[in-house]
Amino acid sequence: MKKWIWLMLLVLMTVAVMYGSAFVRQHEVSVVDSIRFENPLSVKKDAKTPTSESQSYSRSGDIPQVSAENLFAHIQKLYYTRYTPVERSRTRAYITTELKKLGWKPKLEKFSDGINIIAEQPGTEKAAGTIIVAAHYDTIIISPGADDNASGVAVLLEIARILGSHSHSRTLQLVFFDREEEGLLGSKAFVKNKAHLRNLQGVIVMDMVGFSCHTAGCQKYPKGLLFHPVGDKGDFVAVVGDAEHMQLLKAFQNSPDKDISQSHLPPTLTLPVPLKGLLTPDVLRSDHAPFWYQGIGAVLVTDTANLRTPHYHQPSDVPATIDREFFAGAAQVVVNATITLLKS
Repeated sequence: MKKWIWLMLLVLMTVAVMYGSAFVRQHEVSVVDSIRFENPLSVKKDAKTPTSESQSYSRSGDIPQVSAENLFAHIQKLYYTRYTPVERSRTRAYITTELKKLGWKPKLEKFSDGINIIAEQPGTEKAAGTIIVAAHYDTIIISPGADDNASGVAVLLEIARILGSHSHSRTLQLVFFDREEEGLLGSKAFVKNKAHLRNLQGVIVMDMVGFSCHTAGCQKYPKGLLFHPVGDKGDFVAVVGDAEHMQLLKAFQNSPDKDISQSHLPPTLTLPVPLKGLLTPDVLRSDHAPFWYQGIGAVLVTDTANLRTPHYHQPSDVPATIDREFFAGAAQVVVNATITLLKS
């Protein structure tokens, strides 16, 4: 009898060791290891067979390209403070007029402290869900906010122009948040409406995407990061996402147009954040954060704000400080990732 007991124990120990080894192998890639710093100049061609949707882009001239002229024109037209009710009403009028020109039907959604703007392009497959691309349109009282955040608004309007004529399996929503500078009020109000979150597959939030710096030491990093900085120059686009939704970050690592030259694009740093930013509260300062708290995958696309630019929340945040080439490249990075997510 004792012999059988010892044999059974030996079998159980063997199974436990095998399972433990498999578990370690399965989880040996940590959050830190998943950080990617991708330079478009070194991207290799994607060997995967393109889907029918990507083929339709190829027939229409490859991936739609942004217009640097259009982007900067929007920033120039939004060159004023967007803080008071009158100023923000003027901004809403501009945004809705531009959307209507492009064939969109924007809707104003009021909340107690402001008004969000929502425009939607229905997808061909309702069950495929929705992708939101968003930016806030308000500023603080002393700054005209060329980078913060006319740059994000400009990219949203450019997305409306170049993707409005394309159909996708997923629904595309463009959301312009109000009162971000007063404590993310617009996005907090948005997520309270549970209908907005139904079958929502991901959110891209842009907040400051137009400034770069190229001198040693001009780029800083928030405290609590679990990786060593990639460099001290601010020439990259940062994409910050919660570690629970890695597929959104992968959309920025796997651009749909790797078969064409993208040498004009800036490098992209994709940063997965564990524990919804508990250890790095500095990454919770924009409109992606309320989605994280609702369990919705969201990424923040940014030039890293005050960690890079000296014009953050200053009167000097004017159009002349925008790096036009970097800005257009950052916009294209967002367009490429948006297309990837819309056809997923």
